[in-house]
Amino acid sequence: MKHSDLSRYKQKGEKITCLTAYDASMASLIDSAGVDTILIGDSLGMVIQGAENTRSVSMEDMIYHTSIVSGACKQSLVIADMPFNSYEDTQSALSNAKALIDHGAEMIKIEGGIEHTEVIKALISNNINVCGHLGLQPQLVIDSSDYKVQGRDKSSAKLIIDNAMLLESLGVSVLVLECVPSDLAKVISEQIKIPTIGIGAGRDCDGQVLVSYDMLGITSGRQPRFVRNFLNSQDSISAAVKSYIKEVKTGTFPSDSESY
Repeated sequence: MKHSDLSRYKQKGEKITCLTAYDASMASLIDSAGVDTILIGDSLGMVIQGAENTRSVSMEDMIYHTSIVSGACKQSLVIADMPFNSYEDTQSALSNAKALIDHGAEMIKIEGGIEHTEVIKALISNNINVCGHLGLQPQLVIDSSDYKVQGRDKSSAKLIIDNAMLLESLGVSVLVLECVPSDLAKVISEQIKIPTIGIGAGRDCDGQVLVSYDMLGITSGRQPRFVRNFLNSQDSISAAVKSYIKEVKTGTFPSDSESY
């Protein structure tokens, strides 16, 4: 898949599927099951490294995991997270993004909006495809109490809408919306031409993403309401991934009870 295919999916009303992968075996399985996009998420800090948040993930970590995941992918579009503190200025952002691209990423993901305007301009002017990320921004989370739904009041909702429109105007290719009310995600998805990929943002986004460990029931502890264990009703991981794809494509995941 090419990054331009994502816009065509939105235009024809086909939902985009995305799952995280951090190793070659899982990446190959997810890729062969037919997932549209694979995200090497800095969520690896929590699910792989056991940290409380994503902030300890280094560029070296991201380069390593990007290299092994991208090498295993044959058809999925590979997106890599820019980790915390890796895009504080244009020079470091360009250097770090190019490193991820050199190791197999086809697009990089950055959290935040207007505060990163110059960085995003620099990346796009250097032909680096960018995925935006608004709503809950995990790199701002210190502990579990910071995981809260964003955009519930008018002012914060307007800020998210304004940032979404700004990111589109800057040339961002796709936008992740995390933990925002489904009605807000619907408004944003209708107002911008680039695809939205939701996680805890309702079914009206143009696609969905889940942490693969969550959708397979591997992650311990209390799960967010938007997580569904797809392995519960299947007899293999491959079948669970295919079930996830089917449910996203048909619009039955997430359900109303799995949305804010």
